Amino acid sequence: MSVPSLPATLSPPLIGRDAVADALYRCVLGFDTADDALFKTAFTSDAVFVLNGTVMNGFDTIVSQCYANISKMDTNHFLTNVRINITDDDSKAQASCSALAQHFRPEEGMKAGAVPLLAGALYWLELVKDSSDGLWKIKHWTMKTTWAQGDWGVFGGGN
Repeated sequence: MSVPSLPATLSPPLIGRDAVADALYRCVLGFDTADDALFKTAFTSDAVFVLNGTVMNGFDTIVSQCYANISKMDTNHFLTNVRINITDDDSKAQASCSALAQHFRPEEGMKAGAVPLLAGALYWLELVKDSSDGLWKIKHWTMKTTWAQGDWGVFGGGN
């Protein structure tokens, strides 16, 4: 069963910090629901994602090295402690937040005894407002996992 999704541009339009935070929410909901289109609206084409020191340059690389794997898993990402600073006449922003993410191998999230990986992380992001669609998009994302509980093997697919 797929979960319905809302459009990338909400009505009425979001403004200020809510609009910036929405880029983060579109990103993690894209992961959790395997919504390629929604995930794409969260990033610039030249975005950079630094995941625990591993650098992914460009949206296509982020998709192939991260999204393609995570979006197939049974996951939930939760963001909290979101702080946002808007600069340059409402065209650039920085954001930070804490994240909690539960990961299971594909199709195993509802199985009793399934092996999980629960991880806590800190996110730091630079965002820009896209003049063509008015949406805020991630230009640079640094993620540092600060703790994990469970089995990192869930990312490899084997038991």
